[in-house]
Amino acid sequence: MIRILHRAPDGKIISPTSEQLPHLLAMPEGVTWVDLFDPESVPHLPKAAEPEIEHLLRSVFAFHPLALDDALLEAHVPKVDDWGDYLYVVLHDVDFHIEHEQLDTHEIDIFIGRNYLVTYRTEPSKAVERVWKNAQLDDRHTRGGVDRLLYELSDAIASDFMPCVDALDETLDALQDEIMLGKYAHNPTERIFRIKRSVLHLRRILNPQREVMNKLARDDHPAISDRERVYFRDVYDHFLRLADLTESLRDITVGALDTFLSITANRTNEVMKTLTMFTVLFLPLSFLTGFFGMNFFGATYEIPAPFTPVILFIAMLLVMLILPIAMLWFVRHRGWW
Repeated sequence: MIRILHRAPDGKIISPTSEQLPHLLAMPEGVTWVDLFDPESVPHLPKAAEPEIEHLLRSVFAFHPLALDDALLEAHVPKVDDWGDYLYVVLHDVDFHIEHEQLDTHEIDIFIGRNYLVTYRTEPSKAVERVWKNAQLDDRHTRGGVDRLLYELSDAIASDFMPCVDALDETLDALQDEIMLGKYAHNPTERIFRIKRSVLHLRRILNPQREVMNKLARDDHPAISDRERVYFRDVYDHFLRLADLTESLRDITVGALDTFLSITANRTNEVMKTLTMFTVLFLPLSFLTGFFGMNFFGATYEIPAPFTPVILFIAMLLVMLILPIAMLWFVRHRGWW
């Protein structure tokens, strides 16, 4: 899918066709945004752009082949490459599925020149759709130039990160409550590691994306005017705070795992202590019954008076009754159980 948004020098917003692009790009006062959406037909395979999209990028815009290979054929973490007349920027939008506790990121490849902005993506992006809709409805969003459009797109992407961080935080809080109260139906280790993978994935995207905003705010790029750099510094601050929150989430995830393992170990210790106490209490009884159950008394040895088998039997029952009670009192008195 190819869609084009152009702001004429007089402020009029139009949606031209791809055949009109060479003429529009020759107008230095205009602002042109080309959004290219090329859904992947086969997941987990290298991207293959539609011929029309690839022709547009190679012939009309004449981007460098290495930059096109990065955008069309490979997946990258957030980065920025300066190609002289234009910048190649990779950003990632994010989406968190609460029901699956899974974090998904969507790569957005961006080319920005003096009067054009090209976005290429293979997955839907809520941030791109919001900025596109705003630019269509109000010319103030394109009045500041393509660098202002890039800022608004970066700010929209940063705004999408905060709900994901909040959702991860709420999921971790609920998981911690389940662990502390013992209300989980299944072993929560799998959930903990699934959330931990999402947090680490978020961390691997946030740190490079923060550095991209830092480069756009501080480095001298022809496509970024001096007046717009302060806006990218604001987005950099957003990503810096998000990175700090992600570090906290990583610590909370590790803490949840440690808490579950500690509670499990304590429960195991309590069970083993109870079983050990039962073993200790009944060990003397096992010894007495085993000892006197042997052929100790027989024809060669008679029980002396006044002991009779009945009296000996009663005495043994009393010993077997009093001995565990005495041992139980001793264990309780020492605080061992």
